[in-house]
Amino acid sequence: MEQNTFECDVLVVGSGASGMATAVTAASQGLKVLVVEKEPRFGGTTARSGGWLWIPGTRLATEQGIHEPEGAALEYMKHETTTHFDAARVGAFLDMGPKAIDFFTRNTCVQFDMPAVFPDYHAEAPGGQQGGRSMVTRPFDGRELGKRIKQLAPPLPELTVFGMMLGSGPEIKHFMRAFKSPTSFWYVTKRLSRHFLDVLRHGRGMTLTNGNALAGRLAKAAMDKNIPVWLSSPVKKLVVEYDGVSGAVVQHEGQNVRVVARRGVVLACGGFPYDVERRKQLFPHAPTGREHYSPSPSTNTGDGLRLAEAVGGRVDGTIPHAAAWVPASVTTRPDGSKGVMPHFIDRAKPGVIAVTPKGRRFTNEGNSYHDFVQAMVKACEGEPEVTAWLLCDHKALRDYGLGCVAPAPLPIGRHLKSGYLKRGASVGELAKELGIAPATLEATVQEFNKGARNGDDPAFGKGSKAYNRYQGDANITPNPCVAPLENGPYYAIKLVIGDIGTFAGLVTDEKTRVLDANRQPIKGLYAVGNDAASVMGGNYPGAGITLGPALTFGYVAGLQVAQAEAKAAAQLKVEQREAVPVSRAA
Repeated sequence: MEQNTFECDVLVVGSGASGMATAVTAASQGLKVLVVEKEPRFGGTTARSGGWLWIPGTRLATEQGIHEPEGAALEYMKHETTTHFDAARVGAFLDMGPKAIDFFTRNTCVQFDMPAVFPDYHAEAPGGQQGGRSMVTRPFDGRELGKRIKQLAPPLPELTVFGMMLGSGPEIKHFMRAFKSPTSFWYVTKRLSRHFLDVLRHGRGMTLTNGNALAGRLAKAAMDKNIPVWLSSPVKKLVVEYDGVSGAVVQHEGQNVRVVARRGVVLACGGFPYDVERRKQLFPHAPTGREHYSPSPSTNTGDGLRLAEAVGGRVDGTIPHAAAWVPASVTTRPDGSKGVMPHFIDRAKPGVIAVTPKGRRFTNEGNSYHDFVQAMVKACEGEPEVTAWLLCDHKALRDYGLGCVAPAPLPIGRHLKSGYLKRGASVGELAKELGIAPATLEATVQEFNKGARNGDDPAFGKGSKAYNRYQGDANITPNPCVAPLENGPYYAIKLVIGDIGTFAGLVTDEKTRVLDANRQPIKGLYAVGNDAASVMGGNYPGAGITLGPALTFGYVAGLQVAQAEAKAAAQLKVEQREAVPVSRAA
């Protein structure tokens, strides 16, 4: 074999959840797999994510005693995907999702925990559920990766405390109640002590949680299968031979290497959150492509989409929402760089409201991030910028934090000095800081406070939905999401539009095969994760609707490349047998 050639059965482009799931599954089928990653670290967007997966009907749910009605998940997905319901792909997801979970949890170190209650984002809709569909990756000891731990992409700094990743709901609650509960104080003390000891010994925390745990667990599963992962190795182009994709040219260790992929190439490059031109085309709020802020890795520039388009693939630009929207705030990190903070939880807390640049509330702040941004866009029609302000009083700020501002006892001075956090002794003074007419903002707060003193929000119904209440404060009654803003000083953070992954991706079938303009499969080319058009049709039904399909269709792709080869081999044997001349009788 030539020095600049590498042969394998399957080439996987990208090392996030979908790519690694594909690689591990294919290797389990006896195939030789190569994973290439353009970044110097593996994990992609997955490593920065919350690590939640939305997959209905799993064994983990039934073990919790959760048995959802037959057909409920299909009904819910029909409701959520509306005009973009793809019966074949949705059917494959609902069928193969539980099987993917069984495969990984029974054969690898990839493990999950299913909370008894985590409602769908639209649990009140037809087929919606109060729990049993969203699961979170179990924490993972990073030392199991050995020296490879240094190559794992870090979590998003804005979602850490002293560089430490916090786990799911219960751990966050302990940190918020550290100075209110002896039990929580002891928990936090032990957790921080362990973290700082790990940093001294290893240079980073070793208790991996959320998406970092998922990326770490999938990497360990790949290591156990001896799957090579080439880092700092971008794909330059796909190679097309014999009427199909037969490999790719990969830049690796200073030279172009032709990777021959006998069974196929799987694109898992993370979508296009940093492709300015495609954002310009598909993000209505970003007319120049730059009015958008993503916490995703900046190297997610749509490589997979362009590679596929160059050989006949096409991107579905008709999806109603081209990305999973999230309200975000832009902060300045201690080193001077800019960070993007997604606002997942704080909006639902009591004593927190959101207003337009003109000082008026516009939606139920406790709704999902995807829904909140849609309301934000509608409220800012005709404005030069789509933005909002997230407001709270002093009690809410110190109890729950806001954006990058941590709750008490951590100081807030750095954020005030940088301008990230705005403050006013009164609502009127805060309004002046924000460029809002004081009388308007004062009237907005006064109107909200009337109902809030009794736990009501007659204007927008904050706390009226299961998902609102889940993210609120259970210690606040009668409404865990509503409390008046009346303990000055008052604070605000500017919200802009971000994403936690793109939805508009390559058109694929239920077997993850990339389809051409005639909806015919391009031989040897597959797409998973955010490189494939979202099976959710541009909506966001529940926690983990990106990673759930990523793991599921990664599993499907891994099986498909193996099964496709088995069928091809069987066909070849038939053709060879038919070509052999029949011997004459003696």
